[in-house]
Amino acid sequence: MAMSFEWPWQYRFPPFFTLQPNVDTRQKQLAAWCSLVLSFCRLHKQSSMTVMEAQESPLFNNVKLQRKLPVESIQIVLEELRKKGNLEWLDKNKSSFLIMWRRPEEWGKLIYQWVSRSGQNNSVFTLYELTNGDDTENEEFHGLDEATLLRALQALQQEHKAEIITISDGRGVKFF
Repeated sequence: MAMSFEWPWQYRFPPFFTLQPNVDTRQKQLAAWCSLVLSFCRLHKQSSMTVMEAQESPLFNNVKLQRKLPVESIQIVLEELRKKGNLEWLDKNKSSFLIMWRRPEEWGKLIYQWVSRSGQNNSVFTLYELTNGDDTENEEFHGLDEATLLRALQALQQEHKAEIITISDGRGVKFF
């Protein structure tokens, strides 16, 4: 799956790499950054990273322009994503994070739609089968990291559509 990423026009605009002081402009800029982060991570199936990795990645570092979003500004963008439910800090220092280009409830809905569509209700799956099995190869959740998968399954469990269970070789899930 060699898809190329299409950078938004703002990425080629040097002032984009400096958070703007005007409140309206800043809100639009933060919305553009949030959209960019989610699109980039979605395409690259990247679900976790550290702030330092983020700062060095092409995401916040435009080598061609020789512009880099400062780490303080990256923190502001990431905090904006957290407020929207698309990011979860993995440590108290806020140095590493889980990025969710889909919220856990959305992943849960996609997984449950596949279960229903394929007639797998009342079936038990290992977590590995769900994200790496041949049956899910063409599904968007194929290759999903375990932390995000568990959050999605917990959302389904709250809706009484699934139950996370312990099976001989680890964890699994039964769908209703």
